[in-house]
Amino acid sequence: MQNFRREYFPVARRPVDDRAKFSIPSILAVAAALLSFVVSAGWAFVLAIAAVGLGLLGVVLALAPGVRGGVMSIIAMVTGGIGVILALLRLVF
Repeated sequence: MQNFRREYFPVARRPVDDRAKFSIPSILAVAAALLSFVVSAGWAFVLAIAAVGLGLLGVVLALAPGVRGGVMSIIAMVTGGIGVILALLRLVF
């Protein structure tokens, strides 16, 4: 009975999507890094720190075979670092 069921009533299968996808932390890191340049000094500092942290998490997640965004996360970390320096300068001066 089991073989009959499999043969005549196959299980509907969804198409498999094997493409690698960007991780959410890498996308959020880029967004936070870019936003850190357009908001006030206090929020810029917070967003720049968040960009560095999320970028680091994105790099770690990009080590998985089905996840992309390692380079994007590294760029976000560098941009977040620049954002931290600029936010500190804006807070001081």
